Amino acid sequence: MTAPLALYIHWPFCVSKCPYCDFNSHVREQVDQDRWRTALLADLAHEASLTPDRPLSSIFFGGGTPSLMPPQTVAALIEAAERHWGFAPGIEITLEANPSSVEAARFGDLARAGVNRVSLGLQALDDSALAFLGRAHSLSEGLAALDTAQAAFDRVSFDLIYARPGQSLDDWQAELRRALTFGTEHLSLYQLTIEPGTRFAALAAKGTLPQTDPDHAAELFELTRAITAEAGLPAYEVSNHARPGEESRHNLTYWRYGDYVGVGPGAHGRRLATASFRRKKPENFLTAIARNGHGIESEDALSPETRAAEALLMGLRLDEGVDLARLATETEVQALVDDAAVSRLAEHGLVRQDGSHLKVTPAGMLVLDRILAEVIL
Repeated sequence: MTAPLALYIHWPFCVSKCPYCDFNSHVREQVDQDRWRTALLADLAHEASLTPDRPLSSIFFGGGTPSLMPPQTVAALIEAAERHWGFAPGIEITLEANPSSVEAARFGDLARAGVNRVSLGLQALDDSALAFLGRAHSLSEGLAALDTAQAAFDRVSFDLIYARPGQSLDDWQAELRRALTFGTEHLSLYQLTIEPGTRFAALAAKGTLPQTDPDHAAELFELTRAITAEAGLPAYEVSNHARPGEESRHNLTYWRYGDYVGVGPGAHGRRLATASFRRKKPENFLTAIARNGHGIESEDALSPETRAAEALLMGLRLDEGVDLARLATETEVQALVDDAAVSRLAEHGLVRQDGSHLKVTPAGMLVLDRILAEVIL
């Protein structure tokens, strides 16, 4: 059987734009739900026509804020996906959700629509931090939504942002240990980064947003790994921690460089050695759907060298690392890494190579971007 696919569906709308967010998200006073359901179904059908006989191993509804989607739309997209592709046994269907009371009220309907995993954007366990991050929910509202999610879905993950201005080691240790008492099997723990084009970037440029010292950020990162490992949810990727067996199967498809298709405004895809990219602005996406029957802006064939480099960029984020021999066979590229750089970094304890298997060590994860730049040919 041909290898399964992952499907990503992007819902671009949010109630408000968070100051740290550089995702393709848009605030609109009104959304024509019928028109959007029709458009997404058409975009999905187009991708299915290009990838027949590839059962889906996972579906991920991202955004934006996909928990703002009507459950009927979610159900229609899941039903269409199963009809077009078929589902691999045990398919994982994840939806990102904001922990507002309005959205939590839909969790039961979303579960009945077929969603079996939710990723909840708690982001912080402190009301002042939530206000700083521009979140619309309070801590009490967020924790109530977490309770509702755990009752509705088979699997629940939630996000936290740390390395916030002024956050001490003790502050983060207390927050993270509290988070680990909530009983979820997966946590996504991200350091606050200042992304170009965001409100935080503008504040940083003016000097009104304090920056976290890199050495302090490194200490926070090491503390995070130590605490989660001790709790039985070790890091399996730079920012993701899970009890063994509870890793995000959808995201593992990205990191292991499996094929995935992307549907919706701004969605990326990697399928059949081709990179696809859809129009980002919602109105432009709808116009493209009406004109072409799909939202694709560009499709580019990926050279073997590009595929090899992308696979390394993604795979070395994982604690499991990459099998260079397998990757060379799949891409037909034999010279994948700079052997001299690998040897030098191994001497410093930043990478480890065992035969054809290469991985970045926990110490190396602190400087992953620099390692990738040195290692990848």
